[in-house]
Amino acid sequence: MTTAPRPRTTTRDPEALTRRLTAWLETRLPGARAIGATVPDSNGMSSETLLFDIDHPRPPVRSCVLRLAADPTAYTVFPRYDMAGQYRTMRLVAEHTDLPVPRTFWLEEDPAHLGAPFFVMARAAGRVPPDVMPYTYEGSWLHAATDAEREHLEAASVSVLARLHDQVPSGAADFLATPGPGSALHRHVEAQHAYYAWVVQGRPRSPLIERGFRWLADHWPSDPGETVLTWGDARIGNIVYDGFTPAAVLDWEMAALGPRELDLGWMVYLHRFFQDLAVAGGRRGLPTFLRRDSIEGRYARLTGHSPRDMEFHTLYAALRHAVVMLRVAYRRIHFGEAVAPDEPDALILHRDTLEAMLAGRYW
Repeated sequence: MTTAPRPRTTTRDPEALTRRLTAWLETRLPGARAIGATVPDSNGMSSETLLFDIDHPRPPVRSCVLRLAADPTAYTVFPRYDMAGQYRTMRLVAEHTDLPVPRTFWLEEDPAHLGAPFFVMARAAGRVPPDVMPYTYEGSWLHAATDAEREHLEAASVSVLARLHDQVPSGAADFLATPGPGSALHRHVEAQHAYYAWVVQGRPRSPLIERGFRWLADHWPSDPGETVLTWGDARIGNIVYDGFTPAAVLDWEMAALGPRELDLGWMVYLHRFFQDLAVAGGRRGLPTFLRRDSIEGRYARLTGHSPRDMEFHTLYAALRHAVVMLRVAYRRIHFGEAVAPDEPDALILHRDTLEAMLAGRYW
């Protein structure tokens, strides 16, 4: 099966970036140089990733990852990239939990060196469930696994959320708090609404997304629940697995304070996104994997907290994903990789899913 060319994500030259990285390494580790630099096939649609080794007598060659704020000339997915916040969050999680978070080495906030702030962390060995082609398609290592192996991966992945929410002390991540009145959930939704306004600035607005925000207001939880540190982009595609056990939990750029269900809703919905793609393509996918009832049940047994208002939170996850997809689609149009359709909602790949959720007929 053929796929469309991967959308453009940068205007940077990897070779020039590597030379500048070596020059910067000299300031932190004299005599060091970056070697074997590559851009992974899964390079993100927001922050950029560069894999490289450090050549230096002491320590020996060290496998590293550079996480660099998005190229400001590449029609960025998000309006702001808080690399210091990501770095601080990863160190916080490493300090207070037993989650396998990659070791962070250096943070550089001066954009003069590589054109944007960045940090360097250790590279984890293992494999990641792919987005392209999705892991729900035949041919992926996860699709080829046994039911028992997938069950082990599911249980271990839900445990990542449970341990994160339970182990980080209250108040330890207050640096991630979104300013403003109301609950952490209220501020989170307001921030997403502001993000949507930024996405459509100078572009056609999405009637479907705007209807989604109105639905949230009409179905607001009576009690949003306790506030915890949420991972944000809580999905198996952001975990490196050793076999079927998490070896590294990645991508903390969407970390935020909020109710536990923010992460649970995102994990449920993002799997459904890939499962629905498989079914729409005439495939069976993985219908018994990462089911909503299974995720909720596992989480409740691990934490004692029974997830609530999950229709709200899964729809909110689908809505947030729609806003990101709209921005990515507008970027493709910006770079001439796609033509603008007559209606902006046609750019939302899971439009039918979101419509069904709003109508109360998805679950």
